[in-house]
Amino acid sequence: MSRAARDDLLFKALADSRRREILDLLKEGPRTTGELCEHFEAALDRCTVMQHLGVLEKAELIIPVREGRKRWNYLNAAPFKEIHDRWISSYATAAVDLLSKLKRDLEGE
Repeated sequence: MSRAARDDLLFKALADSRRREILDLLKEGPRTTGELCEHFEAALDRCTVMQHLGVLEKAELIIPVREGRKRWNYLNAAPFKEIHDRWISSYATAAVDLLSKLKRDLEGE
């Protein structure tokens, strides 16, 4: 799969607030699919939660592991690191440089 196609899957997965909520839950630790379904039971049925998990899995944002009848879902931090390295870090460096210059200018007065 090309990098552009991977990026499209990744950002499509992150575009939905419910999928971001799932990722936030998994940031706290792995959860079973049943636990995730219970969390959303007032708003989403099990089938819809499973579809969201499928999108996250296809984008490689989660890693599912089967243990008997349970499916554990783990957050995969690697794609977030790639996003940071590719887009965010260069902007962060410029912001830090700007703050450093501001500090020097203010101390020079």
